Amino acid sequence: PLAAGTVMLGLGYVAVGNAPSLPLFMLAQGLLVGVGSAAAYTPLVASVSLWFTRHRGIAIAICASGNTLAGTVWPTVLQHFFDTIGWRKTFVALGLFCLATMPPLILALRRSAPVRDHGRAAAAPGAGSVAALSLAPARLHMLLVIAGVMCCLAMSVPQVHLVGYARDLGYGVTRGAEMLSLMLGASLLSRVAFGWSADRIGGVANLLLGSTMQAAALLLYAFFDSLDALYAISALFGFVQSGIIPSYAIIVREYFPAREAATRLAPIAVANFAGMSLGAWMAGAIFDLTGSYHAAFLNGVLWNAVNIAIVAWLLLRVLQRTATIAPDAAHLPPRRPLPGR
Repeated sequence: PLAAGTVMLGLGYVAVGNAPSLPLFMLAQGLLVGVGSAAAYTPLVASVSLWFTRHRGIAIAICASGNTLAGTVWPTVLQHFFDTIGWRKTFVALGLFCLATMPPLILALRRSAPVRDHGRAAAAPGAGSVAALSLAPARLHMLLVIAGVMCCLAMSVPQVHLVGYARDLGYGVTRGAEMLSLMLGASLLSRVAFGWSADRIGGVANLLLGSTMQAAALLLYAFFDSLDALYAISALFGFVQSGIIPSYAIIVREYFPAREAATRLAPIAVANFAGMSLGAWMAGAIFDLTGSYHAAFLNGVLWNAVNIAIVAWLLLRVLQRTATIAPDAAHLPPRRPLPGR
């Protein structure tokens, strides 16, 4: 999947740079760049989740940090070349760069990952399995898909519109690109911290923590628009939203069999991207109707609240189930040790 995605991504950027019309530009972005970039996340994260048990949260967080590292570096780099050589040449050069650098890295991923739990959830029913939620696997999966759409509806508003928002306020696109880089840089720094917390409080609680903090940070965008405030809020938003997307992969590995890791994660990743796409379009439409991004930010907060409600309900079921199992386990007779153990 990574090799095929690399070819599509590289050729897609070259096609975008040479697109003679807007429809062909959008077609190249969607069918080549979009599909090519999407082919990387799920195989990488699902694969790395099979290599770790004890420190799985940190491992997944580090793997998922590639997105935020790229988002930290590339906006200002691309903006520089947009201003100097034009966007067409920049896209062509970006495509050639992907084709030259990614294939050697892919060769390091050829070894198959071990599946440690042999197709069963690794944890005990009280700590992490579908039984801990008393939900059918299909129902839990659907709830995670819906939650993925809702959180990314909110997440997309500053990520996609921050540069335009800065320009609309009169600060210029360069300032907006700096804010975006700051946002994703802060996300990179905190992602490992959220992975560490997931190893201790679990994926569901980690997702609720990140989603709640994201809603609070997004609300600040609606009420503060000075230059200094936007820099500070962008850093805060990047820091608090960084634990959300990797938490879904952690939940999948906690509550579903290892052999289903990529299959279960893929629809959730699609839901995340769908939420990003829909949220970005919705925010733009709201701006066109109202002439202000403030209503777009408040709209994101409302969708984020739906995500919080779903995840809080799941966490409540986990806590209730754990409280039920723990007293029962206390009355079990002690296991007799095997000879020589």
